[in-house]
Amino acid sequence: MIEEVQIPVLYQDEHLIIVDKPADVLSVPGRGPDKQDCVISRVINQGFTSAKIVHRLDYATSGLMVIALTPETHKALSLLFQNRKTEKAYEAIIHQCPTEDNGIITEPLRCDWERRPLQIVDYEHGKPSTTHWKILERMANKARVELTPITGRSHQLRVHMQWLGHPILGDHFYAEEDIQKAADRLLLHAKMLSFVHPQTHVPMHFTSAPSF
Repeated sequence: MIEEVQIPVLYQDEHLIIVDKPADVLSVPGRGPDKQDCVISRVINQGFTSAKIVHRLDYATSGLMVIALTPETHKALSLLFQNRKTEKAYEAIIHQCPTEDNGIITEPLRCDWERRPLQIVDYEHGKPSTTHWKILERMANKARVELTPITGRSHQLRVHMQWLGHPILGDHFYAEEDIQKAADRLLLHAKMLSFVHPQTHVPMHFTSAPSF
């Protein structure tokens, strides 16, 4: 049996922890015995036995997650995310360079039921979705961008960048085969997370540099 790689813990107190999720690890268990390895199970095995998931990152996405250690904190953090009282930013490398330096994408999204878990733009039945983006670095045939989701729809950043015509490198769901093969993983990383601590009421701000 392959030994689980520990999840890096960047901050901890009696109420919560901040972890840096590796790419290609589930946030929570999936269906079936082969999908039980995940961030929350590893964190529990690392001694945080009361850990409860608050929000998720896609299997392929790396970066910052907050995990609650008490029922009270779990409830309060869940409300912060639900009410959009958190700030998040992601970094990605996308195919080709947009002409503009920044922009806002507001295409509505919904689940593509026949191809779950994929999501699609749907102007009739989709849920309102907003992503701010800006160029950080222009490179040959690609660009490094900062992505700020205002809403938190499933696969939002991946679908919005595909809609813009600049899918994220390594995206096996939404990119053409050559763009998938341009990286050995999805080049999307949750690099910033800010919120007011629900128990101490102190503003918390965390950052994590991407490995790509």
